[in-house]
Amino acid sequence: MRMNKIKVLGKDEIQKIHQTSLKLLETTGIIVESPEARQLFKENGASIEKRNDAFFVKIPEELITENIRKVPKKFNLYGPDGSFHFEVNTNHTIFSTYGAAVNVHDPSKRKGIRKSSLDDAIKHIRIVSDLKNISSSHVDVWPHDVPFTELHFHTLREWGRHSYKPYGMSCYGRTASKDMINISSIIVGGEDELMKRPRLLGVFNPTSPLRLTQLLLNGIFVFARYNQPLNITSASGAGSTAPVTLGGVLTQMNMEILPSIILTQLINPGAPVLYGSTNTIMDPSSGNMAYGSIEMGLITIATAQIAHFYDIPSKGSGALTDSKCFDIQNGYERFMTLFCAANAGHNYITCAGTYETTLSEAFELLIIDDELIGIIKRAMEGVRIDDEALASEEIEQVMNSKKNYLGTKHSVKNTRKEFFIPRISNRDRRRTWRKKGSLDMMQAAKERVEKILSTQKGPGLSHDVEEKLDAYFKIVTTRTLDEYRKLEGMDDSEKPTEISGVKLE
Repeated sequence: MRMNKIKVLGKDEIQKIHQTSLKLLETTGIIVESPEARQLFKENGASIEKRNDAFFVKIPEELITENIRKVPKKFNLYGPDGSFHFEVNTNHTIFSTYGAAVNVHDPSKRKGIRKSSLDDAIKHIRIVSDLKNISSSHVDVWPHDVPFTELHFHTLREWGRHSYKPYGMSCYGRTASKDMINISSIIVGGEDELMKRPRLLGVFNPTSPLRLTQLLLNGIFVFARYNQPLNITSASGAGSTAPVTLGGVLTQMNMEILPSIILTQLINPGAPVLYGSTNTIMDPSSGNMAYGSIEMGLITIATAQIAHFYDIPSKGSGALTDSKCFDIQNGYERFMTLFCAANAGHNYITCAGTYETTLSEAFELLIIDDELIGIIKRAMEGVRIDDEALASEEIEQVMNSKKNYLGTKHSVKNTRKEFFIPRISNRDRRRTWRKKGSLDMMQAAKERVEKILSTQKGPGLSHDVEEKLDAYFKIVTTRTLDEYRKLEGMDDSEKPTEISGVKLE
């Protein structure tokens, strides 16, 4: 049988979180910065109250229950040329990468890291496209060497050139999000094709505590209208931007995610979404978010249970660590957080390539995490018990002869079904290991990275598509950051100074 799912909440406890969330959403509400979103909520039965210089939307229970039913239980994502795709549903697990790191591992530098570049983002896209167990990537490596206003253009173009897998991007604003739709439409062969077979996964993060910001709300309208799935993920820290109790974190998380999901259904009934969490605790000693903590694992498990209570595909995070180097802490935190996410039954897990609380990326970790995911997937399969697996005839034949099980038809047929066979984990005797160069895991992973980058070829883009993208780039490159802000309807006091750890000034 398959491995049983891990649970940390009983049915009555999930019901308490649900009821408490609904009550608070109706009495306290959630801050919604976008006038367009507030109006849509109001037209559908919510009330608006201004207090403390903010607009709170109070959402009645019936508005939530009515629209939760509209959320699809499954959706598909495709790569740029459509040859690779997968289904996200409430019964299956897909593994993806985690972004967006602002540094990359570089042992030639004194600190061991450097700022990431567009070339690093391209390498990331190419490596992930070649990996067996990781099905999609995002803007996981932030390219510091291109202007912020052009970042989405460059990364999407390189995705179209080099990847066969879907891509995720933050839906940071109406303008950039519409650019993403237009650029992707050029790459895949038109807007109708993009809407019919979605390629993009938009990332939407409420700002804790309980605030839906205008910039991201502007983007959510675009992604929902164009039928591109949205990963709606709460990302608070217990004791700082969320209550210190894990039950309080889960209640606030639910209060942030439900209105966001409801909004997508008001925009476009049946819009595909993920119910996600990157909630963790604030470490009391350092004041930093502790992504490698066991509490993050517990919150991740609970999130899967709550999402499935609503029958919505869930998103969890794993292979996370707060370690700044490639040590034992890095290893056990990666495994612990990934094991919690996978065996809780999350349907889409962002999990590969990062360290240092996701601030840094190492390409070697993509290789290691791909192998770790393979191990986890094998564990999830559990132990098969059927006539073939019981091997009664095989045991009888071997015991009535002078043979062993090595090389029998049964062994040849079933070895790869039963065993996970690693690519970089070393099981050789010491003498053999030394003859092969005495490589540790990071060195073995580096060799695999170099091999992939020397051989991987993406689908490429036709001359006609490249010309259309060149023409579109002229539109993108003429806009200034101030123009972006104006297009998003933000006045001076609302200008963001930082997104994903990257300064906008």
